[in-house]
Amino acid sequence: MIRKKVDGASTMNRIRTQEEWLPSRRGKLSKGRLMSELTWLRVGGPAEWLFQPADEKDLSEFLSGLDREIPLFVVGAGTNLIVRDGGISGVVVRLGRPFSKIEFDGCRAEIGAAALGSRVAVEAAENGLDLTFLRTIPGTVGGAVRMNAGCYGTYLADVFEEATIVARSGEIVRINKDNEGFAYRSSLIPDGSVVVSAVLKCLRGQRDELLKKMSAQVDKRNATQPTKAGTAGSTFRNPSGFSSTGLPGETHELKAWKLIDDGGFRGATVGGAQVSSLHPNFLLNLGGATATDFEALGEKIREKVLEEQGISLEWEVVRVGEYCS
Repeated sequence: MIRKKVDGASTMNRIRTQEEWLPSRRGKLSKGRLMSELTWLRVGGPAEWLFQPADEKDLSEFLSGLDREIPLFVVGAGTNLIVRDGGISGVVVRLGRPFSKIEFDGCRAEIGAAALGSRVAVEAAENGLDLTFLRTIPGTVGGAVRMNAGCYGTYLADVFEEATIVARSGEIVRINKDNEGFAYRSSLIPDGSVVVSAVLKCLRGQRDELLKKMSAQVDKRNATQPTKAGTAGSTFRNPSGFSSTGLPGETHELKAWKLIDDGGFRGATVGGAQVSSLHPNFLLNLGGATATDFEALGEKIREKVLEEQGISLEWEVVRVGEYCS
């Protein structure tokens, strides 16, 4: 499955066939792990190799010894991800328990990238610190940093102090807010690099009030989103440059779900994939759906919204991997 460029052309020639071509490591290495087992949508073919490093040093040494022509992809909790049915060539890195520590020092939270945002929010509240916006965002802190996750008007950028990443070269790099490059649902963290930890600066609050606030957030989410079904969170980004009144500007007030609903897609299906009837910006796996079903349904939505409403919806869900031949 590994792609290698030959005379400027991309082929699917396998350049090595045995585990020995990979660098030495102390972590767990699995061949052909089905990505459908690691994504919330429960779709996706196999990862050629799945690497779960033992610690930061193990990851650094592995990446420094990995041939630069070998594709590398980093997966967190698999919440915002469609892996195509042909799987992922090269190496997929997934951080586990050694990268999930949470520590507090005054108003600073030092968090491993594999820690779930919901867990971080609760533990912060128990320590009188306000990271409540993370409570209803699915996924890990590493993913939240990479995509500048946000909710209820607060974004990761608002509390970000610094992060540690392991670059594709294996170099361990610390970045701060000045060179991170946050934007709406994005950051400038280089492709192929792995966020391993982050430091967030929190406001203080009253424990009971923070816990009560999060309980209300969870109740609201459960009432408005299909939280009991297999989804990947919001499918499309809210369009930039449009407000709910149609006025131009740097705003995201016009919601993707409204455009999808106006297009008549609430409850629509392709194969085993369905647009949620509760929240049209969520796609559901009814059972037996394929990644192809989800992409086909998403593109059908995009085409009609563009044709009828003149707005090009952008995927928020990350799509990666090979199509089945």
